[in-house]
Amino acid sequence: MEGYFDANKRIRTGLVTLALFIASPCFGEEHTFTLASPDKNIAVEIEVNQGVSYQIELDGKSILLPSNIDLQLESLPSLSDGIRLTDKKSHQVNKVLEPEVRVKSQKILDSYNQLSLSFSNNYTVTFRAFNNGIAYRFETDINQDIVVIDELAEFNFPAPSTTYFPKEEGFYSHNERSYLKEKVSDIKATDLASTPTLIDTEAGKLLITETALENYAGLWLIGSEKGLKGTFAHYPTQKAVGETPWQDRNEPITHRAKYIAKSSGKRTYPWRVLAIAKQDKDLLTNQLTYQLAIPSKLADTSWIKPGKVAWDWFNANNLHGVDFEAGLNTATYKHYIDFAAEYGLEYVILDEGWYPLGDLMGTVADFDVPELIRYGKEKGVGIILWASWLTLRDQFDEAMDRFQQLGAVGIKPDFFQRDDQEMVQFYWKIAKEAAERELLVDFHGSYKPAGLRRTYPNVISREGVKGLEWNKWSYDSTPEHNTTLPFIRQVAGPMDYTPGVMSNAIGPAAFENINYSGKDSNHQDFTIRFMRPMSQTTRVHQMAMFTVFESPLQMMADTPSQYRKNSECAAFIAKVPTVWDETIPLEGSIGDFVMVARKHQSTWHVGAMTDENARTLPLDLSFLEEGKWKMDIFEDGPNAKRWAEDYRSKTLEVTNETKLNISLAPGGGYTARLSKM
Repeated sequence: MEGYFDANKRIRTGLVTLALFIASPCFGEEHTFTLASPDKNIAVEIEVNQGVSYQIELDGKSILLPSNIDLQLESLPSLSDGIRLTDKKSHQVNKVLEPEVRVKSQKILDSYNQLSLSFSNNYTVTFRAFNNGIAYRFETDINQDIVVIDELAEFNFPAPSTTYFPKEEGFYSHNERSYLKEKVSDIKATDLASTPTLIDTEAGKLLITETALENYAGLWLIGSEKGLKGTFAHYPTQKAVGETPWQDRNEPITHRAKYIAKSSGKRTYPWRVLAIAKQDKDLLTNQLTYQLAIPSKLADTSWIKPGKVAWDWFNANNLHGVDFEAGLNTATYKHYIDFAAEYGLEYVILDEGWYPLGDLMGTVADFDVPELIRYGKEKGVGIILWASWLTLRDQFDEAMDRFQQLGAVGIKPDFFQRDDQEMVQFYWKIAKEAAERELLVDFHGSYKPAGLRRTYPNVISREGVKGLEWNKWSYDSTPEHNTTLPFIRQVAGPMDYTPGVMSNAIGPAAFENINYSGKDSNHQDFTIRFMRPMSQTTRVHQMAMFTVFESPLQMMADTPSQYRKNSECAAFIAKVPTVWDETIPLEGSIGDFVMVARKHQSTWHVGAMTDENARTLPLDLSFLEEGKWKMDIFEDGPNAKRWAEDYRSKTLEVTNETKLNISLAPGGGYTARLSKM
C-alpha cells in the first residue's frame, strides 16, 4: 500500500500524499493511521491499541510525543477497556468562512483533512489537520444520560521544551495571569494553569486551548511525567453562600462532585485545539478557535455593531475642568456621552455603581439611567450596562427585560471566576437571552474565549486577561507581558484589555535597561495608584495597542478630561477600527516585540510594541496596494525613555516600495494610519 509505514517509525516529511493511511485492514487488531495537513507540513500519527494515542510532527520533526486520550463515563466502558475499532471515515474540506464579526479578517480559509474513528462502545474520536494546527474531539452516541467522571488529555513534549505557563492558584479564578517561562520538565503535578498555554519546542511552537465548549467544564493543565495533562473543575455541589465579602459577586465553591459533567449521551464534546507555528508571528493569524466553533445560531446579526467605548471605571471618573462634581451621577455620564459623540465613539459603559449593589431593579439617587439612555440615543451613543453575574443570575428574567426596556444596547456581566459545567451553561444562557433582546455581551471576570463568540456573535468581547487595570494595584502589566499576550491569550479570541491610558511612566523593568549618568537604581517613574492610574509603557505603546490588541468592543480607558488634554493622540485612537478585513503579521517574538498591519475597508493601520528593551524594527510597506499613500505616524519621542509621554507625530508620502526602520524606546511603541492619496 503506497505510503504505508511501520507503527514504530517516525512520520517523514513528504510521506503523506492522502489524508488517510491504514496500517491494518482488520479492525480487531492494532491500528496506526496518519493524517496530514493540506500542505503536508504537519502530520499526526494516531495509534489504536488498548486505547487511543496520537503524536505530531512538524516538517518531519517531533513537536508532540505519543499522548493518550480517553473519556471515562460512569458505569460504561472507555477506550482503554478493550474496545474494538468498528469504523473509520475520512473527509476533506476546503471552504471560506465569513465571520459576522471580523476580528482578524473578512474571510477565513477553512481547509483541513479529517479522520473519524468509531468504536464498539459508541464513541467516535475525530481528528482534523490544518496547515496551522491539529484538533480532536470526542462524540458519544449513547441512548441514555451520561456522567463524565474524567477525561484523559495528555500533552507530552520532546526535551528540551519550555512553556509560557499561566499559573493559577485554583479553579476559582478570573483567569488573569502572567505567563511564566519554565522548562516543561519543571512543571509539577501540583502546578495548575488555565488555557491557552504555549509550549516552545525545537520543532516549533504549540499552543493548547479549546473551542466549542458547551455543557462541559473548561480545560486546565497540570504537570505530568512527560509534559502536561488536562484537568477540569468538577461540578459544584456546595457553595459559600452568605459567608464571604462582596456577596453580590462572590460564590466560592466549598465542595465539588466526583464528576465533570452530566448530559445527554448523544453529544459532541469540546475540540482540543493544538495551534502550531514555525515562527512566533504565525500565531497572530491563527483562527482555529473560530473555525472549530459551533456555527452562529442567529438568523439576523445586522444589529451587532462593533465600536469603541468611553469607559469610566479605570479612570475612577476623574473629570476635571468641569462645572459639576464628578462621580456616580447623571451629569458625569452625560459628559462621557458628549465626549463619545464628539470623538465618534459608539458606546459608553455605565460600570459598577449605576444600580444599588445586589438589586438590578433598583435605582441610585442622582443617577438617572433612563435619561442617560435617552440622551445617548439623541447623541448617537449607545449605553452598555455593567452587572454582577450573581445578581444577574438571581434576578435573571426581570433584569434582562429591564435592560431591554431601558433601551440599553449591551451588558457587561462580571466576576464569574469559574468555568465548571454549571457556569459554562450560564454563559450560554446569557448569550442566548441577550441575543433575543438584541443586546451585546462583554464578559468580564471570565474564562478565555472558547467558541461562544461564533455561536452567538453578540458575545462581542471578553476579558479573561491580565489587562491595563492591573496597573492600579500591581507591577504585573509590564511591556513584556503586553508583548506576550498577542501570541498566547489572543489566539483564543478577542481580549478586553482596556487600553489607552494617557498617564505614562517608565516602569521598574524598563528603567533597568536605560543607561544614563546619575541613574539611581532604586528610582522609577511608575507608581501604583488606584484612583489616578498610569501605565508602565510609553504613550505610543498605549496607542499601538488599539491596532495590535483585538477586541471588536474596544475601550478607551482614560477620562475624557485626559483625552481632551491630549486631543491629538485621542483623535488618532478614536479613528482606529475595532474590526478588520485583513491582518498581516510583520514582526514578532514572544515577550519581546510585535508588529502587525491590519486593513479596514481602504485604510491600513500598523501597530508595533516592544518589551522593556529599546529596539529598531524594519517596516516593509510592500503589503500596500499600488499608488501613493499618506502615512500618519505616531512614534516614541527622543526622550521617551525618560519621559514616557514624549512622542512625535509626522506625515509621510509612501508607496509599497517604501522601507522604513522604526525606533522604539524601552516599553515603547509605534503606530500609523495609511490612507490612499
